[in-house]
Amino acid sequence: MKNFKYTFLLAIAMLFAISAQAQKKEKPVYQFTDDVEVPHTIVQNQAKSGTCWCFAGTGFVEAEILRKYDATLNLSEMYFVRWAYGKKFERYIRMHGATNLSVGGEIFDVLYAVNDAGMITNDAYTGLMPGEDKHNHSELHKTIDGYAKVVTQKSSGKINFETYPKILEAILDAYLGEVPAKFDYDGMRYFPESFAKKYNLDIDDYVQFSSYMDQEMYKPFMIQIPDNWTCTMTYNMGFDEMMAEVDTALTKGYTVGWAQDVSDKGFSRKDGVAIVPEDDVNKIRESNPKKFKKMTDEEILEKQYSFEYVMPEKEITAEIHQQAYDDWSTGDDHSMLIVGIAHDQNGTKYYKVKNSWGETGPYKGYWYCSEQFVKLHTVFFTVNKEAFSDEMKDKLNINK
Repeated sequence: MKNFKYTFLLAIAMLFAISAQAQKKEKPVYQFTDDVEVPHTIVQNQAKSGTCWCFAGTGFVEAEILRKYDATLNLSEMYFVRWAYGKKFERYIRMHGATNLSVGGEIFDVLYAVNDAGMITNDAYTGLMPGEDKHNHSELHKTIDGYAKVVTQKSSGKINFETYPKILEAILDAYLGEVPAKFDYDGMRYFPESFAKKYNLDIDDYVQFSSYMDQEMYKPFMIQIPDNWTCTMTYNMGFDEMMAEVDTALTKGYTVGWAQDVSDKGFSRKDGVAIVPEDDVNKIRESNPKKFKKMTDEEILEKQYSFEYVMPEKEITAEIHQQAYDDWSTGDDHSMLIVGIAHDQNGTKYYKVKNSWGETGPYKGYWYCSEQFVKLHTVFFTVNKEAFSDEMKDKLNINK
């Protein structure tokens, strides 16, 4: 009987140990505390649409409406995507095919769309392909791209500016559904233009800004990236000033649109964290002597991007940021929305970022990107110019 009791208790103890170990493994390595969080709308899922710019831009617009009108909207991203395809297609034809007709774009494109064509709720227009509950634009884009090439070949001997917009519209209708001329919201009927007027955002209130050493200081310049098909200008400022203005905006209650690169190994899709790990073995070893004491230098370096430990980071300078842009190690391959400031268990500063990949990862669709990662991989930011410090408004000469 005693042996049975001992065996039973041992089994229970082992189960508790296994359970505790499982819980320990499930707990994220990086522990974050939010210091600043700006009110914003829910995480959405772009799925296989390639339209991160639109989801980030729509989230930016929704956050501005929430801030300005205290109204929580869920706007249709695909309404803005349709608008962009129409404008891009015409530009492609006018430029004889010598321009970009990709799925990409920038956050500011949503502001252009709202200003030009209004906006509509997602309930009124999901833009989902027939029979689908998630976006998948692979076939849509290939169809549009193929038709654009047909038009530019001038098979009939000329460009027919009356015909091709109708065919493009039919393609978009087939894949995304027809846009309703009017829709109901909160007991009222609206047209897209009247809905935008109800929650008016003045496009002149918004600007892009960044920091590049090869551009004139405090002046606007056209950032040279393929997805800037609208040729929107970006204000240039000092590197440290750029980061300070991001903090100022967030602290004042404004979200910040962020165009950046997430192809770097330091951006973990699984862990919801983005870092620029130190590659100096001695500094890594010093950061956690207990963990790294028995490891060889090679073993330590193998752990750089494992996200098994909280790694020390490189200090990113203006020169490093410029070099990354010049050699294409920082490109404009993603857009997200910065909604807050946080710190990890070691006190290292991070930015809380709303992504558009659904509620995935340990932080349910949010990523925590270290200050050094943001410094390295920023292409530019989008913000309401009222979010700038008074000093920066004076330097940029954008005071109202």
